[in-house]
Amino acid sequence: MTKLIFLPLRLGAGVIAGIVGKSLFRALWGLLDDHEAPKPEHRRVRLPMLALALVIEGALFRGLRGLADHGSRRAFARLTGSWPGEQAPEAE
Repeated sequence: MTKLIFLPLRLGAGVIAGIVGKSLFRALWGLLDDHEAPKPEHRRVRLPMLALALVIEGALFRGLRGLADHGSRRAFARLTGSWPGEQAPEAE
């Protein structure tokens, strides 16, 4: 039940993180190159630039989404007193 109540908060935080990530990526790419960031669907693209764009974009989005997810869990726990998820990583 807790996960079902937590879901809208998690989705909202993810959407906001995506919007912020997109803006931040455009700003960062603007510092690196005057042209739009290359995308995999572009036919004429330099592979090193495509790889760089994908690595930066992936790391940025993964980091922001992870921070947003953890922040939404902390907010939920403060409001309800219940942590929605695992308390700690499982030992290997």
